[in-house]
Amino acid sequence: MLPSDKALVPFLSVDHMMQLVHRLGLDTVLTGLAAAIEEDFRRWNRFDKTARVAAHSPVGVIELMPAADEAHYAFKYVNGHPGNTRDGLQTVTAFGVLADMATGYPLLLSEMTLLTALRTAAMSAVATRHLAPAGAHVLAMIGNGAQSEFQCRALQALCGITHVRLYDTDAAATAKCAANLAQSGLVISTHGTPEAAIEGAQILTTCTADKRQARVLTDNMVGSGVHINAIGGDCPGKTELAEGLLHRADIFVEYPPQTRVEGEIQQLAADHPVTELWQVIAGTAPGRRDDRQITLFDGVGFAIEDFSALRYVHDQVRATGLGQKLDLLADPDDPRDLYGMLLRAAPNPA
Repeated sequence: MLPSDKALVPFLSVDHMMQLVHRLGLDTVLTGLAAAIEEDFRRWNRFDKTARVAAHSPVGVIELMPAADEAHYAFKYVNGHPGNTRDGLQTVTAFGVLADMATGYPLLLSEMTLLTALRTAAMSAVATRHLAPAGAHVLAMIGNGAQSEFQCRALQALCGITHVRLYDTDAAATAKCAANLAQSGLVISTHGTPEAAIEGAQILTTCTADKRQARVLTDNMVGSGVHINAIGGDCPGKTELAEGLLHRADIFVEYPPQTRVEGEIQQLAADHPVTELWQVIAGTAPGRRDDRQITLFDGVGFAIEDFSALRYVHDQVRATGLGQKLDLLADPDDPRDLYGMLLRAAPNPA
């Protein structure tokens, strides 16, 4: 028995995701993702929200990230294993599902390794657009791994960045990033120390992978008037900024119950004041107030961003016809007769 169309779930593979990005254009996808995120952040209070469910091990973490509004439910499965690169594996892999709240039926199953990199970059650009000093055009990209190029291109597309200064403890990673961005239109320079990389930059983005309490940026390295995207610290015991720098900055977060456990602010007292970024986007809280202020987006990645990304991709799949249909759901003629469907599927005796 062939499944009916309602039981076939659209699936967007890695290959189809790449086709989608090339068909639409990277800038278009990043801009579309950013718009979807901002739209959903403006209706923040309509979401059912929870901190991600994490299973930690000494070498990494596996997480489930759910979110829902009145119409849709979404979740992402994602891992973070910094040591994977030694074995030729990705540090982060992911897949996700968008479902219909009315029926519980999945509407889309999608790869999210590429999509997570795209939405994380779009999220950084959204925060930067609301918090960076006016006229900022120089980015210091500290950490040149798998997400670095996406970060640079999103800030170029959405925030007008023209110059990028690269640093990584691994010179090969920096060379890779510089080569990948060579045709982007950005002016790229590489540097041997983080101090050299951040000189003259108005936007500092840290995106490192080590699962430890690092001090990628120390207090005395950072002057006034800059915006920082700290996006590499995303689990307990993993940070990138010195505590002293946090006390000098105005801190903006996604979802405080999650960020206080996983973000840079895990170093601070539980009542240290932070501003939820959705409030800035919705216009109910101030962002940058003056030219000397240090603004810090302590981004750990929150499920509503994945919800937004899956919603955006679902729309594009319907518009482009990309993807394939999976026979994922049982579809008996009589919804009460699942066992009978199994019986009727028995092979004919020889």
